[in-house]
Amino acid sequence: MNIIKKSAIYFARKKYCKTAIEDRADLSAIREKPTPSMIIGLIMVAFSYVIGMPTVVALGVYAVSIGKPLLGVIGGTVIYAISTILFFIGIKMAGKKYFQVLCRWLVRIVFTKILGDDVRELSCPGSDKKM
Repeated sequence: MNIIKKSAIYFARKKYCKTAIEDRADLSAIREKPTPSMIIGLIMVAFSYVIGMPTVVALGVYAVSIGKPLLGVIGGTVIYAISTILFFIGIKMAGKKYFQVLCRWLVRIVFTKILGDDVRELSCPGSDKKM
């Protein structure tokens, strides 16, 4: 047995992976209507793109045109930091549920591909024995 399959068996016995395989995790939760926090999160992500690099470039051009490059350096950094913070907060609000659903589905798919028929043996009640 190769090292990839041995590693897959080891991790497939862990609680998270085992429940994802046994529950036959799928992407059906993504079809549900988005919650208000998801919508606000998506808006924050979109807004972070609007105020991100375009604003930094515009501020840089303005700073050079008035002859104060330090304004562009400091102001651009602050604006880009704010944009990044908005992006991460938006991702956290919008994507937590989707990220969890996607991860569980990927775990099931990857372990099913690597282990093949052995995946059924792991979900049996006496599956704690060595393979």
